[in-house]
Amino acid sequence: MNTTETVFVVDDDLSVREALSSLIRSVGLQVHTFSSAVEFLQYPRPACVSCLVLDVRMPGLSGLDLQGAFSRSGEPIPIIFITGHGNIPMAVRAIKAGAVEFLAKPFRDEDLLDAIRHALEWDRASRSEAAELGEVRSKYATLTGREREVIVFMVKGMLNKQAAAELGVSEMTVKVHRHNIMQKMKVRSLPDLVRMMEKVNSG
Repeated sequence: MNTTETVFVVDDDLSVREALSSLIRSVGLQVHTFSSAVEFLQYPRPACVSCLVLDVRMPGLSGLDLQGAFSRSGEPIPIIFITGHGNIPMAVRAIKAGAVEFLAKPFRDEDLLDAIRHALEWDRASRSEAAELGEVRSKYATLTGREREVIVFMVKGMLNKQAAAELGVSEMTVKVHRHNIMQKMKVRSLPDLVRMMEKVNSG
């Protein structure tokens, strides 16, 4: 595993925090532990691939409350719930809200490590996708208003003359805009441009 990847552990039981920290460090990962959800929320998280091992029931803000806070903040982090007091409805609620795994104590070390691997892979892919989307949006931002109009016709597969008729300009003008669009978006083919615009529109 990558040593720059970090696992956060939030559990009000010191012995659990120490045991989990030792286990996670044994596979070469960085670990930061917290005794409460509030303490974790106050910690400035570094911008690195990470996941959260979270106890469900704690004094004050519960694990499920913390999960909800992250969902509302728009700064998701993959969560692995651990609990000694779990039940099916609680697990269903956590998984539906996006938890990677829900483990009942006592659990096997390997089960937790597998869940952590999966959570880190998810976060790595999510960050990569977000970075790619940001790059596409920055390219799209360089287009002029008219180029953004032309790109709509390009994505729909319309001919230059059709776009020209719709926009009330010459076919040559549309061709120039198409050329500029391909240059600014740094794509070589129309299918590549279509895929880029799908990301912009879905993001």
